[in-house]
Amino acid sequence: MKHKHHWIRRYFLPSPSHWPLLGSCGLFLILVGAINIIHGNWYGHELFMIGAIILAYMMFGWFGTVIDESLEGLHSKQMDRTYRWGMAWFIVSEVAFFGIFFGALFYARQFAVPMLGGLIRGDETHALLWPQFKAMWPLLKKMI
Repeated sequence: MKHKHHWIRRYFLPSPSHWPLLGSCGLFLILVGAINIIHGNWYGHELFMIGAIILAYMMFGWFGTVIDESLEGLHSKQMDRTYRWGMAWFIVSEVAFFGIFFGALFYARQFAVPMLGGLIRGDETHALLWPQFKAMWPLLKKMI
């Protein structure tokens, strides 16, 4: 008797893994270490390095597990497509993020700063909110 749902057998479902938990612990230690470095605590560098070592160990271990699964023939064509689509969507999201980031920077430089400085659309915003504001980029005063 043939199985009714033949598509279930084509997709490899890995067993539960400890790698995500280990990676999140490493990232947490990196964050706590960086915060302690900023605050000048003596143990900040040690926490940061321990977290970085745990994160590197996690990456080698998790990637090694995936490579071993692939070499054992556990991945089907569907799994290969899933990895490729996942990577493609990751790249698209990164391009979108940086596009939005640089779009916001362009808007701030070309529109927001001149508007606050009273250079475009009248003088109301400049006169009412920040009369001492000068429309220049970067928005830092020179220290003498």
